[in-house]
Amino acid sequence: MAVVASPKTPDITLYTAQTPNGIKVSITLEELGVPYKTHAIDFSKETQKEAWFLEINPNGRIPALTDTFTDGRTIRLFESGSIMQYLIEQYDREHKISYPKGSRESYEVNNWLFFLNAGVGPMQGQANHFFRYAPEKVPYGINRYQNETRRLYRVLDKHLRDAGTEYLVGDKCTIADIAHWGWITGAGWCGVEIGEFPTLMAWDERMLGRPGVEKGRHVPSPHRTKELLKDKEAMDRVAKEASDWIVKGQEEDAKK
Repeated sequence: MAVVASPKTPDITLYTAQTPNGIKVSITLEELGVPYKTHAIDFSKETQKEAWFLEINPNGRIPALTDTFTDGRTIRLFESGSIMQYLIEQYDREHKISYPKGSRESYEVNNWLFFLNAGVGPMQGQANHFFRYAPEKVPYGINRYQNETRRLYRVLDKHLRDAGTEYLVGDKCTIADIAHWGWITGAGWCGVEIGEFPTLMAWDERMLGRPGVEKGRHVPSPHRTKELLKDKEAMDRVAKEASDWIVKGQEEDAKK
């Protein structure tokens, strides 16, 4: 008879900030009901470039996570997709937000997870940068990345409409949905109107109605994107503050 290993006790610390990538992991943890500690990373103080953090993520980016592995030693995880896959493999034995490994559905989840990591995230991130943070307006950059973001949104919108399901893979919320949500719900931040994509907008609202999403999105600080989009003065102030440390960081990296 095969011996089934007993579930290990979580000893998770999440290193994160209030960004679309950061809240992916806190939402995943909340959806799983897994306990964790939070260590907020302050970009304005360049905490992510300090030596102790680079030991966890050599790339100096959030999110990152540490846990006690099955061998009793600390394991480090970085890159949001890698972290999410680790969490479902280690802690989602009931398949709350995943499908059984090796199933047709599990591979489809991976399709959309990598679609986000290679497409939506990088393209919308650049749209955010050129539209909100760049010290000078570059119309080509703005148009290029906004249009590519719209194209990727059309892919998602069509998939949801044609599939006729509540979520990206069937009628179960998975890490594929969670990975996308922080970006899609902040579409307006890069100058893209979510209303152009009605099926995707309905999905966004459905996701926001989930208790795990509602709780996880406010880690490590309140998630205020939609509120900011209704207040131009506050929106411009937040964008200017972020632009200052983004530009400073780029200049310092260029000197190394």
